[in-house]
Formats: sequence, C-alpha cells, structure tokens
Amino acid sequence: MTDAALSEPTYQASRRRPGFVGGLYLYASLFLMAAVVLVPLLTTAVGGFKSLGDLRVNPFGLPAEWQWANYWDILSSGRYWRMLGNSFLIASLTVVLTVSVAAMAAFALAHIRFFGAAFLMNYFLVGLMFPIATAILPLFIRIRDLGLLDTYLGVVLPQVAFGLGMSILLFRNFFRNVPRELFDAAFVDGSGYIRFFWFVTLPLSRPILATVAIVSFVNSWNNYIMPLIMLNSQDKFPWPLGIMIYQGEFSTDWQLVLAFITLTIAPTVIVFFAAQKHIVAGLTAGAVKG
Repeated sequence: MTDAALSEPTYQASRRRPGFVGGLYLYASLFLMAAVVLVPLLTTAVGGFKSLGDLRVNPFGLPAEWQWANYWDILSSGRYWRMLGNSFLIASLTVVLTVSVAAMAAFALAHIRFFGAAFLMNYFLVGLMFPIATAILPLFIRIRDLGLLDTYLGVVLPQVAFGLGMSILLFRNFFRNVPRELFDAAFVDGSGYIRFFWFVTLPLSRPILATVAIVSFVNSWNNYIMPLIMLNSQDKFPWPLGIMIYQGEFSTDWQLVLAFITLTIAPTVIVFFAAQKHIVAGLTAGAVKG
C-alpha cells in the first residue's frame, strides 16, 4: 500500500475532527447566530402575553401575569382570519407565477444558445441591486394605468417582477448541472426542449423548486410596502397591514401588536423548519460542478 493511500484516511479524519479550539469556535459561532435569530422571536412571543404596563416596565422578562386574552381576542376575530387568507392568496399567486416564469426562463438561458443570452441574464441580475422601494412611483403609475389598483394582481405582479432575478439565477445554476447525456438520449428518442423540460428537468429539480417557492412565499408574506401602496380596501389587506389596527392616534397597544406578529409569522417559521433540508439542497446544488 502506498504512502498516499495511507495518508488519505488520515487527512479525511483530520478534516472531520477540527480539534478542541476549532470545535469551540464553531459551537460559539452557531450559538451566537441562533441567539440573534431566536431571542427576538421569543421576546415577541412572550411580549404578547403581557399587559401594556408590564411590557413597558419589563420588556424582556417573563410576564408578571400571563394575559392569555391577548392571543384569544386576535384568534377569535374574523378580521384576523380574513387578513391571513388574503396573505395566503397573494403569496400563493406570487409563488406560482415566480416559479413558472423563472423556471422556463432559466431553462432557456441554461440550455439554449442564442444571441444576447448573456446580456439578458445580466439584465435580470441588475434587478438584484435595487430594492422594490426604489421603484414605488413608476410601479404605482403602471399599475394604475393597467387598472389593477386595489386588486390582488396589483400586489402580485410587482412582487413577481422583483423576485425573478434571484429565482432565475438559482434555477439556471441548477439546470446547468443536469447531465448533457440526458438531453442527448431524450433527443434521440424524439424529445425536444419542451418535453425534456417537463418530463426530465422538472422531476429532477424538486430541491430548487422547493427553495425558490419557499423564498418567494416568505418574501411575499412579509411584504409591507406593496400592499400599503396598491390596496385601499380593508377587506383585501394582508397581515402586515393588520398591525395598523392596533395603532391609534395617541397610543398603541403594543402587547396586541406583538401577539398579532407572533401569530402571523408562525406559519412561515413552521414551513421554513419543515422544508429546511430542501432549501439547503437547492441552494448548494449548483455550487459545485461535476
């Protein structure tokens, strides 16, 4: 047995075992990142159980008396469920349109060579440099001219447009790693680009489909500025606009605001943790070629 063969297991073992100092640094970093994420969530959830006076005196501690009525009043109101339904409808439409358009565009950019493909890809990537707030005025004028003000599509279409850049980038990196031999075999059997996309590429793309869908859903679910600008009717408001219900002219019921936020972000947290394996697989699928 050669020296290289003997040294390879030792090298792999050293990579798997970083040592005490390296492990301590790793766990400390993970603990810090977990605290940054979990502490605000727990503080918000516990703050919803406090009275307004207790929240002002003791914002980060446990409640002096647990106010279960804060959550129950929100859950028993029809307005909360209507806003939750509006958010689900807007987010679902955004996910369907984003995934459909981005997947087809990325497939063409990944497998079809045509004049201007690189320029078109760079054009999509330029959109990543600008947040949606920078285009509020032209978006409002365009949506108004299309007659889509105070409609769900008036909120969905801009969200889809601003989500295409990242979605196409993720899809394109994944599609480029699909083996070329699969397309050659499908082409010999009489399949074209469309059949190859529907019957070969998409069934192999479950991780990236789940990743793009979840990212689009969360972004749409938490979007505040687009519904605020495009919607006027309260019966069409999604949950981010529901916070305004508890904000008065002279005072704000912050304990109800925290309870409302906790109840409305809970679905996205549950979905994210349930699909985190698919998200990691989708984000790392196109990172290494080969």
